[in-house]
Amino acid sequence: MTRLLVANRGEIACRIIRAAHAVGIEAVAVHSEQDAQLPHVSMADQAVCIGPAAARQSYLDAEKLIRIAGETGCTLVHPGYGFLSENADFARRCVAAGLTFVGPSADHIALMGDKQNARDAAIASGVPVLPGTGRLGTDEATLREQAAAIGYPLLVKATAGGGGHGMQRIDDPAALIGTIERTRDFAGRIFGDDSLYLERCLGTARHVEVQVFGFGRHGAVHLFERDCSLQRRHQKVVEEAPAPGLSPATRDAMTEAACNLARSIGYSGAGTVEYLYEPATGEFFFLEMNTRIQVEHPVTEVVTGQDLVAAQIRFAMAPDARPLPAQDALRLDGVAIEARVYAENPSKRFLPAPGRIDSLILPRLADVDFHCGYATGNEVSVHYDPLVMKVVARGSDRAAARQTLVDALKRVEIQGLTTNLPFLIELLEHPDVVQAEYDTTFIEAGMTC
Repeated sequence: MTRLLVANRGEIACRIIRAAHAVGIEAVAVHSEQDAQLPHVSMADQAVCIGPAAARQSYLDAEKLIRIAGETGCTLVHPGYGFLSENADFARRCVAAGLTFVGPSADHIALMGDKQNARDAAIASGVPVLPGTGRLGTDEATLREQAAAIGYPLLVKATAGGGGHGMQRIDDPAALIGTIERTRDFAGRIFGDDSLYLERCLGTARHVEVQVFGFGRHGAVHLFERDCSLQRRHQKVVEEAPAPGLSPATRDAMTEAACNLARSIGYSGAGTVEYLYEPATGEFFFLEMNTRIQVEHPVTEVVTGQDLVAAQIRFAMAPDARPLPAQDALRLDGVAIEARVYAENPSKRFLPAPGRIDSLILPRLADVDFHCGYATGNEVSVHYDPLVMKVVARGSDRAAARQTLVDALKRVEIQGLTTNLPFLIELLEHPDVVQAEYDTTFIEAGMTC
């Protein structure tokens, strides 16, 4: 019996376990001492405690994960998202131990994990990029010249960053050097790599991304796009597929560019090419490529009818077999919108609000899926991301999907901790969101609970 180690926790661990069972293999879960009572532990065919609550002593301990995989008879390792999912060294160590890493090659993870190298790869494959620099030096006069050539506002970005981390906006030339120095220090401490680059900042852009699946030397397909523009602190809150208001010509250009990038590097597995998009001009620019399954992948699954996580597993087990239909057989059907429910306080700049869940009741509703990693009595710990669940609604059109999602959120009952549920409802009922008239700055510019 083929077995898969789920190197993650919470809702994505539950999702991977369901996919493993769907393809007919067993799943082994890991959990920290803190997470012993979470649903993914009981869902798995076997569960192993991996260590204390602190992530570096549990979910980020590559040596322990690989050892447990061997001891439990696993041949596959699925990293989910976060933790070690985009750690090239972990992928290499899995392969060296005789395990199959469910994801792209370590070389592709390393290539796209370095944002400067990813930018260079995008340029080489013909994907549009924003004006920017190479890796920054330390000479202040040169830095000022480079920034002036790009123009303000601009962003200073850590080459090893991602998900909004290690990125700072600069509007005033007087703040350039200080912001670079602070970002360099942050990147060195957090990522172990203090290299940076500058890039032009688009003030009113939308965040649109394309889901791709590469087959190595056998090409790649796309599963259309998602709009992820509703963000706080550069991190997504609401996502939908397809992107509202996107013309067929722009969709074709975006998806073709994403597939070209995947094909040009021989990419294997699920990945996401992210863009900044200007609706006024129809222009789009490469942002980054995520070499893993995305948090928001369910909306793509809903509108395409494809199980992306099962496809990842099948492809890892049989790389020469295509786990997805040909491009011309992939179709969009309806609209799906996802809201992320966090244990956080929107009135305090969305600061995490960990605590015990005294009661959690999810309604049973048509056209709504709950991807939840917790149950009544569980604790949302300070040690991990405060995501409690994702609520995904489908509809024949955007209006129907949005209203179904709002109705579902109003019927979710969570007691014992502060969440962003009221904020999500207010956000989704805001006239500008109803009309899809927003950009990535919408929440930060004034949405309050």
